[in-house]
Amino acid sequence: MFGQLINTLKKNPKKIVFTEGTDPRVLEAASRLLAGTFLSPILVGDRDEIFAAAEECAFNIRGAEVINPLEYDRIDEMVDLFCELRKKKGVTPEQAKKTLSQANYFGTMLVKMGEAHALLGGATYSTADTVRPALQLIKTKPGNSIVSSCFILVRPSATGENEVLAMGDCAINIKPTEDELVEIAGETAECAKLFGIDPKVAFLSYSTFGSGEGEDVDKMRNAAEKASAKYPDLPIVGELQFDAAVSPRVARTKCPGNDIAGHANTFIFPDISAGNIGYKIAQRLGNFDAYGPILLGLNAPINDLSRGCNASEVYSMAIVTAALA
Repeated sequence: MFGQLINTLKKNPKKIVFTEGTDPRVLEAASRLLAGTFLSPILVGDRDEIFAAAEECAFNIRGAEVINPLEYDRIDEMVDLFCELRKKKGVTPEQAKKTLSQANYFGTMLVKMGEAHALLGGATYSTADTVRPALQLIKTKPGNSIVSSCFILVRPSATGENEVLAMGDCAINIKPTEDELVEIAGETAECAKLFGIDPKVAFLSYSTFGSGEGEDVDKMRNAAEKASAKYPDLPIVGELQFDAAVSPRVARTKCPGNDIAGHANTFIFPDISAGNIGYKIAQRLGNFDAYGPILLGLNAPINDLSRGCNASEVYSMAIVTAALA
């Protein structure tokens, strides 16, 4: 999977901002990226501190672009643009300059100004601290009302090819509405295609085609119907229990005659609790590698790392994030 993404990036190399330039995991990932020719890291922070941290860990980051927010030569231009973007909040140049001294805001503005194609942060701070600047400055794509997320899960199969699944939304929207679920499904399916998935979308529930009752069942059934109408070329089914979504044998019993049931590979969860639990069960008990959360619906690729991530995950997510560009 990553070979395909890297080949794509080699044809059109990208620049990616890392907002935590002194973090050893980021430095190790940056050193690996610098050894390739498909993705150029930009490290935010004090140059001396970053290179001292890299030397202490024996990581070669020669050739990396390092930008210190306190010494940036386009800071006046950045402040003006920031004030324009936040004018409804009445932000003053002094307030803007103070905010832009924070790496997450500064890095997001580098993307906004075209200095970089994508951003990856969050190794040491919360998802909210990555998403908030993105919402305020990058904003959602035309036609999108929310930012959502998905996880890509990968597991080697007996045939030698990877089994690849997509799951959304597992990290951002706590209790999405029917219309928000429709948007999540469309964005998740588009992201799935990037990873070689031919999306077959299942809206998941504790009910299969009316076998159970309740508000959440109605929500998933209605959302599936709306999504089918909005995306007529996308195979969509719902509401379904998970076993009916993935097992052809169960699907023949619970929803005979449905071509998507039993073969789904892109899963839409009713809320964040189900999604977060679901992907982690697949990761821990199903031996899937999980990549994400991949943020969806923004005007530029901005992604969030888990604070428990390792250098390999930073490297992988950098490739995923840049490929979205």
